[in-house]
Amino acid sequence: MKEAAIPRIGLVALVSAAALVATIHSASAQTVMREADIVDLRVGQRVLVDDGSCPAGQIKQVIGARLSQNGVVRTQSCVPRLAKK
Repeated sequence: MKEAAIPRIGLVALVSAAALVATIHSASAQTVMREADIVDLRVGQRVLVDDGSCPAGQIKQVIGARLSQNGVVRTQSCVPRLAKK
């Protein structure tokens, strides 16, 4: 009975690791210089726009908020810049 439990634990660990990697990858944001450069924004996707429209130390974040009949609705906000320019 112990032999069957070991592969299950390995499988659970593998699936958990894959889910963690997918979450980290989807959480990372792409950076563009103009909002017009965002062509195909998906729901939940975050894109940082470095167009100078936010105060010093901040950068514009555009998020695909929800799906409407006309496509993905975007929301914009200024967020702290985490890395030096």
